[in-house]
Amino acid sequence: MRDDCRVGIRRTMDEQGSDNIKKWIVLYPVYINSKKTIADGRRIGAQKACENPTCIEIADCCKHLSLRYAIEPDKAYPRDFMQRGRVRVLLKREDGTPYNPSIPTRKELMLRVAELVPRHPGRTRKQEPASTSTSGASKSEKGRKKKR
Repeated sequence: MRDDCRVGIRRTMDEQGSDNIKKWIVLYPVYINSKKTIADGRRIGAQKACENPTCIEIADCCKHLSLRYAIEPDKAYPRDFMQRGRVRVLLKREDGTPYNPSIPTRKELMLRVAELVPRHPGRTRKQEPASTSTSGASKSEKGRKKKR
């Protein structure tokens, strides 16, 4: 997984140059995490946010939205340094016009990515097996009585 991230960074930096990438906007997964509070760093409403996004999922959403991006897996969010990874996104051209006209601002980008992350292919595959195992556990406990 880490090798894929680094390949994406090299490819993007080779195309644009390492100095230019510093001007791209930064998206930390915490910004769109519904489990976090605003004090923890969430930047959009909890109803519109998604649950525990990863930098890989955010990058895939940026790719789907036809935006240039670079994954930085070794960077950490300052308020929660245990959470690794961030995504840099090139939102606007040098003349100020957006690459994707439907996403003119960073706030709109966060909202669109938060909509797309729950539909990410890796997420839908993970949730299917988990739902079958939880239903089996509740059946076995159904008829038992509590000891006093």
